Amino acid sequence: MKRLSVLALTVLASSLLLFGCGKEEPTQEAPETAQEPTQETADDLAMESETEEPGFVDDEEIPAGMVRSQLTNEFIDKSLAQKRPIAVMINNIIDAIPHSGISQAGVIYECVVEGSITRLLAVFEDWENIEKIGPVRSCRDYFVYWAYEWDAIYCHFGGPKLYVDSVLKREDTDNLDGTSLDGTAFFRSSDRVIPHNAYTGGSYVLKGVEKKGYSLTHTSNYREGHFYFTNNLHPNDLSQYSSAINAAYMEPGYLVNKPWFEYNAEDGLYYRYQYGKAHTDMENGQQLAFKNVIFQNTYYETRDDHGYLAFQDHDDTRDGYYFTNGKAIHIRWKKSSDFSPTRYYDDDLNEIMLNPGKTFICIIQDQKSDAIVVKDADGNVTLGGESSSSDEEIDMTAEE
Repeated sequence: MKRLSVLALTVLASSLLLFGCGKEEPTQEAPETAQEPTQETADDLAMESETEEPGFVDDEEIPAGMVRSQLTNEFIDKSLAQKRPIAVMINNIIDAIPHSGISQAGVIYECVVEGSITRLLAVFEDWENIEKIGPVRSCRDYFVYWAYEWDAIYCHFGGPKLYVDSVLKREDTDNLDGTSLDGTAFFRSSDRVIPHNAYTGGSYVLKGVEKKGYSLTHTSNYREGHFYFTNNLHPNDLSQYSSAINAAYMEPGYLVNKPWFEYNAEDGLYYRYQYGKAHTDMENGQQLAFKNVIFQNTYYETRDDHGYLAFQDHDDTRDGYYFTNGKAIHIRWKKSSDFSPTRYYDDDLNEIMLNPGKTFICIIQDQKSDAIVVKDADGNVTLGGESSSSDEEIDMTAEE
């Protein structure tokens, strides 16, 4: 495995800078207003390197019949090596919890939609035997570009046509839509009311894939090596960074569900909470827990009076934080084209090494990144201000 030791970036024209470029691939449409990088940012990031240095060498013995997971770097059966994952839009309004099947996702993205409510995109690798996943909710176009990164089959239940049709109707978008596949790729539960009772599962996805004629194995859009992982023999404790801060507790600052993560030193995982309690999977009772957590500050705009948002998935000018093993460092990120993975770099522009395990990625509105709060094990604030305690009323009916 190799990685460039320096992030090779080219300063582009403003119309292309917003979402990256790549002549071989179509790219995401920009929000209506462009945001120019400062000259300082451009000069800092427009560094190039034509030489590759040897990256991390995986010296951990791989058991017979197993391979490394692209999502977690954990050992999985080799039969899954070329199998496409599924990426499912998960309803995260309070009426839709607890969720089903979500503890089996290897990677989860969280991002706000209209009304400051968040929605989740859960990426599953070994999904055929999962009986129930959901509740499933409607598409927002910026989530599709994160699904592209995994060459995933995107599962959702409709969406605002004005903003999602252009991406969903692309020939290279393999998606299962409940508005046309309800009863085939999706089913309804009897214990909740519409729209919080739509689910999918492995057997249902297989029916939908068969009906749509999609490939179950990776397409030509697939890019190997999404994350840059270390292994279990050489865990990354971030001790190589003098700027690392203690991070036993963190909040991304979302207004409605007010989630937070707490570090458990005994197993080295971050446990997730929201709506004032543990975030659990209804099917097995497990609380969601992650080895890696990423806060990804991202440019956004409000599209209309209904509050629909646009997020700038393609970028090379913004930052964030990486959390693992009770520590955190400041990072930068880059996504250059639709199907290219988002890469994460430290402040010296070396690609960060994630630890094997599940990853949770919080997409944070960069204009609201000052709401991030990080504390050490004694409750002392190491980043940001005070924890959110706002009782501000949010129009939860704005979600469609």
